[in-house]
Amino acid sequence: MSVNDIHIEAQNLHRIYTIGNSSLHVLKGVSLNVKRGETLSIMGASGAGKSTLLHLLGGLDQPSQGQVLFNGRSLFDLPGRARNEIRATKMGFVFQAYHLLPELDVLENAMLPAMSRFGACHMAARNRQRAMDLLEQVGLGARARHRPMELSGGEQQRVALARALMNDPEIVLADEPTGNLDSGTGDLVLQYLFDLTKNRGHTLVVVTHNDAVARRCDRQIMLKDGSLV
Repeated sequence: MSVNDIHIEAQNLHRIYTIGNSSLHVLKGVSLNVKRGETLSIMGASGAGKSTLLHLLGGLDQPSQGQVLFNGRSLFDLPGRARNEIRATKMGFVFQAYHLLPELDVLENAMLPAMSRFGACHMAARNRQRAMDLLEQVGLGARARHRPMELSGGEQQRVALARALMNDPEIVLADEPTGNLDSGTGDLVLQYLFDLTKNRGHTLVVVTHNDAVARRCDRQIMLKDGSLV
C-alpha cells in the first residue's frame, strides 16, 4: 500500500480518562490504516473502545498518546482552527442519536454544515439545492418542510445522513447508525449509507456490534478491551 492510498491512519493511540482519583484506560495502543475509498467496520462489545476510536479518527476527541494522520497530516499537530476546518469540510459524521435541531425544518437541518462555511450567504441558493438533492436521494424530498418531530426515527436518521454528506466529505464516520432503529428500518438506512458513499467514492468507517452490518464492509477489525484483536 502506498502512502497516497492511506486516507486516515491511527498510530499507537491511547485514550485515558481520569475520573477523580482513578483512571480508565479505554484505548491501549491502537494502530490501523484506512485506505482511500474503502469501507471499514470497527466491531467489539460495548465498552471495547469503538466509539472512542471513531471520535479520535474524526478529531472530535484528543488522544492521551499517539496520533492520527489524515491525508498524511497529523490532525493533532494542527492549530484548532485548521482541525475544525478539516472536520467541517473533509469529514461527515453520522451518530446513533440523530442530533437534529427541532426548531429547523428538514431542509434547514440538512443544510447546516454548509451554513457554517465562509461565504455561505453568497451560496445560499446552491446550498439549498444541494440539500434538496440529497433529501431526494434518501427518499425525503417530500418531507423537506417538515420538522424533525414529524418524522419517524428512520426518516430522521436519513436526514442526518443527508446532513453528513452536505459538504461532500472525503470520509464518512458512522457510529452505530442503526442502533436506535428496528431491523427493517435500519436495513433501509444502511442501504442509503452504503450506496451513497460508494457512488461518490467516499471512504466509510462504521462502528457496529452487528455482524450483518460489518459484513457489508470491505474489511472488518475487532476491538477487545481497548486493543485490536
